[in-house]
Parts: sequence; structure tokens; C-alpha cells
Amino acid sequence: MANVLQICADITTPKGISGRKWMDGWIMNLFLFFLLVVQMHSVAPVIHTLEYFITASSGVPNFPEFVSAAYIDGVEMYRYDSNNWNKTEFKQDWMMKILEAEPYYEGIITDHNVVAQQVYKENIEKLQKRFNQTGGVHILQWMSGCEWNDETDEVRGWDQDGCDGEDYISLDMETWTFIAAKRTAFSDKVHWENDQVLLDYNKRYFTELCPSYLKSYLDYGKEVLMRKELPKVFLLQKTPSSPVSCFATGFYPASAKLFWRKGGEQLFEKVEHGEMLPNPDGTFQMSVDLKVEVTADVEGEYECVFQLSGVEEDLVTKLERRSILSNASNQSHLKVALPVTAAVATALALIFIVRRHRRRQAQHDPAARQAGAEPLRERDG
Repeated sequence: MANVLQICADITTPKGISGRKWMDGWIMNLFLFFLLVVQMHSVAPVIHTLEYFITASSGVPNFPEFVSAAYIDGVEMYRYDSNNWNKTEFKQDWMMKILEAEPYYEGIITDHNVVAQQVYKENIEKLQKRFNQTGGVHILQWMSGCEWNDETDEVRGWDQDGCDGEDYISLDMETWTFIAAKRTAFSDKVHWENDQVLLDYNKRYFTELCPSYLKSYLDYGKEVLMRKELPKVFLLQKTPSSPVSCFATGFYPASAKLFWRKGGEQLFEKVEHGEMLPNPDGTFQMSVDLKVEVTADVEGEYECVFQLSGVEEDLVTKLERRSILSNASNQSHLKVALPVTAAVATALALIFIVRRHRRRQAQHDPAARQAGAEPLRERDG
């Protein structure tokens, strides 16, 4: 395994008003405007994402050798894996609208993944030959996608490969060049950067095609994807000396903030933010811990604040001892939706995403990844 890890402007004063007085008023108005902007989180734009993940593995018992999954705004759309060869499983009811409008859609997605499965199998074999290996555990991962700001219309993309949990090579969207994270990825970088057809395709895909696909999916599933759901918020504490965890679950979309504040000011010290995680029903959950001794003196001074993009009012929960659920309290009424995955494959794919850039992947054509003579894998325009 050790060998594998190695590879892998001028201001004019109005007439009749003194410069100092006018300047003071101008500064005050500017300050008030700034406060207004800071507090108007409700009009913050929603960042929509389209993401695709591929995980290929060998030597992992009871695990599919190939898994491909697609997500929009963190919600799984479909999945394909080698245990169900030549079959795509669609996860959202609204996707049936796509199948009705575009009868060939399912076949195209399935065919692309069948090809990608074979390509990644060859890539793992190529990897083993490079290092004179005949077996062992190997994992190749790819994530690619785009995000769209529904207010500014700004788009941004990403494209990244990983090998055995480590970054391998990624595409720089500013320069349209490849960044080799490993020495052995340099040959891939040179090969792909000399492929003008590939470079032209990448520019068109990430600036035009991917955002177009994303908006199309949003339109098909707008009743579900554009909805707003507020969470249930709980204060949890394992023991009286443990941090107090503010836990919010059941909210949608994922563009939300959860934080502690005191005296109207957000706290940045003695707090620890947890990761945002999916619930089985398509909603999300997250938590933030506060290291504080809960005494009568501090009750009511601290507040846990939840903000959801597009919703005007904050959801505020005051820190009070009677509101805290602990191991010593009766928690039979508390049913917390813990994150589960539809398959072990998703969890493995998320290892790479969470450890690295937690980026999201989109509808880059998996069939475009053809195995070349020297590069670990090749792309086709």
C-alpha cells in the first residue's frame, strides 16, 4: 500500500453643508447600509450544484468494483454499480418526467457507465503493471461538476481525480491546465494539455454544458429541489461537563448556516462546527458545539441560530438547562435522523470528497475517459 500512496472616488461636498458635517453623515449612512447588508442573509443567493462521482476499486471484499452516482444540490439523482450491471437506479420520483420527455435518457446514462466501468477496470490493471503488482487493494475516484449562483448567474466548475484516498490530478479552471498532485501524474498532465480537442471540450463543458444540464434538472424537479424546509433544532449534551451541541435536522436546501452567538455577536472561539450530512429522506442535518459551563449565570446569554437561504427569519434557540437533552434525560421522544447511505459505495466515495475539497461532481461524460498508452486514463473530446 505504501508504494500505491506514493503514486498516487473623489467625494464632493454639497453646497450649504460643511464638509465635516456632511462627511460624518455620509459615513454614518454608509455604516448603516453595511449593517443592513450584513443582516440581509434572507436575500442571499442560492448556490445550486450538479455533481457526479465515480469510484472504482479492486481487492475490496463485498464491495462493488464500480460505482457511479449523480447528485443535484446534494440530493442523489441516480446510481449505477457493477453489482447491477447494465441497470441504472433512479432515486427521485421527479426524474420520471425526464424519462417520459426523453425516452433515450436512461439508455444513454447506462451505456456511458458500462463503458466507464470497463475503462476504470483497465486503469486499475494499468496501475498494477506500473508498479509490478498482481493484486492488492486499489481505489480510483473521480469527481467533477459545476455550481450556479441563481442571483449573479456566475458558474464555477471542478474536475479532480484521486488514487487510494490521495489527490492525483485536477483541472485548473482559471488557466485550463492540469495540476499534478503526484509525480507520476505529470505524464497525464503533459498528455492532456497537448490535446487541444480535450481542452476545448473542457472549456465548453464547464462554462456552458454543465450549467445548462443543472438548470434543466432544476426545472424538472423544481417542486422538490426549490422547496424550503426548516429543521427541528435540539440542544444535546452527553455529560454536564461536555460541550453543548446544537443539532439541526430536517432542513432543505443545504445552503444553510448554524452558529452560536452571544450578545448578538457570532462566536468564533470555543465553538466547533460539524459537517453537513444527508438524511435518508433527502433533507440535511448539521451541528455546532459550544464549550461552555451551563450555569444559571449564563442561561439565556447564548443562542443557537439557524439561517436558511431564502427564508427571512432566523430560527433561534436559547441556551437553557431545561432545554438540553442529555444521557440522563428521557430522550424517548427524540427521533434523530442519522445519516445513512443507500450503499457502502457512497460512503467510500465520500471519504475522498470530505477529506479533500468536498467538491461536487457533474455530468461530464464518463465514456470520454478512454485508457491511453502512457497516461493512467485518457479523455476524449
